[in-house]
Amino acid sequence: MKNHNLFSIISLVSLVVSCGDDKKNAENLFSIDDSQFKVMYHNDDALNLALKNTSDKTIDSVAYFNNDKKIGAVKGNSKFDFALKTEKLGYQNLKAVVYFGGEQSETETRIELVSKIEPKQLNYSIVATFPHDIAAFTEGLEFYNGDLFESTGQKGASNFRKTDYKTGKVLQQVNLDPKYFGEGITVVNGKLFQLTWQEKTGFIYNAKTLKLEKTFQFDKNIEGWGMTNDKQFIYQSDGTEKIWKMNPENQKMVDFINIYTNSTKVKSVNELEWIDGKIYANIWQKDIVLIINPQTGAVEAFLDLSDLRKKTTATPDDALNGIAYNSKTKTIFVTGKNWNKTFEIKVN
Repeated sequence: MKNHNLFSIISLVSLVVSCGDDKKNAENLFSIDDSQFKVMYHNDDALNLALKNTSDKTIDSVAYFNNDKKIGAVKGNSKFDFALKTEKLGYQNLKAVVYFGGEQSETETRIELVSKIEPKQLNYSIVATFPHDIAAFTEGLEFYNGDLFESTGQKGASNFRKTDYKTGKVLQQVNLDPKYFGEGITVVNGKLFQLTWQEKTGFIYNAKTLKLEKTFQFDKNIEGWGMTNDKQFIYQSDGTEKIWKMNPENQKMVDFINIYTNSTKVKSVNELEWIDGKIYANIWQKDIVLIINPQTGAVEAFLDLSDLRKKTTATPDDALNGIAYNSKTKTIFVTGKNWNKTFEIKVN
């Protein structure tokens, strides 16, 4: 198999950080000194924070914040060392609150924290090929009790179904109300969770009977895309660079990660699958699967699956989407929206 550079495949555009984007106005006498700032940082870096004081005011103290969380304070305009070791990948929105002569002033800037890991391309082999419903606008794929469950999108045509993966035959199907655009699914603790795209609504079914047990509203103002779980928490994508961590018991978001390579954030994260402690993720409209560290958001490796498209009747608009791990065979099943085939592959 040919090796490809991940960035030529994803065609992502790195967002160059404007370190000098302090919010200034006529009353702001100070700015964070960004003269030595780098374009990108890593978790083993540290920042030396200090202020530019062009009006030569006498500063009593400075309190520093990162992403609205206080990180420390200094007397006068002493330098403040800020270690990035525990910060999330992504933008660090820095703020200084300056106290001087009985007054105070605020100034802000930001830096971007990226992964240190250069993603490696993994090779794979095709184990088997199975039929897939070409009418299925695939949004989610997951194995449960030996059956392959699939969710589909499009208003008026959204459903999820239990299938015999070897024949593609639908064994049981649940249709959504036409007002909903169905998205990802996952099964945890005997419950099947399903998202909708822009309706901010989710559904919980009994995974054995497929009977609806609960309808819930999203905890955050986000879109619903892909889902997976680690048997304790649900991980949910929203079409941005974020993957949210949800408590399935109360459907509340408890945390999130930002998905980053060693040079840029990765947007349009879509269908997800938990495999051996990593999150495998489709990227919308790209024929690749990223392997992501669920603790940090760092992209550690990737699969180029563009050759699979050539073996189907898929058009350029029929996106690769759908990842399911069969724990019995330790193989991965992948397909796409309106693809006529599902592929069983093994990562080498």
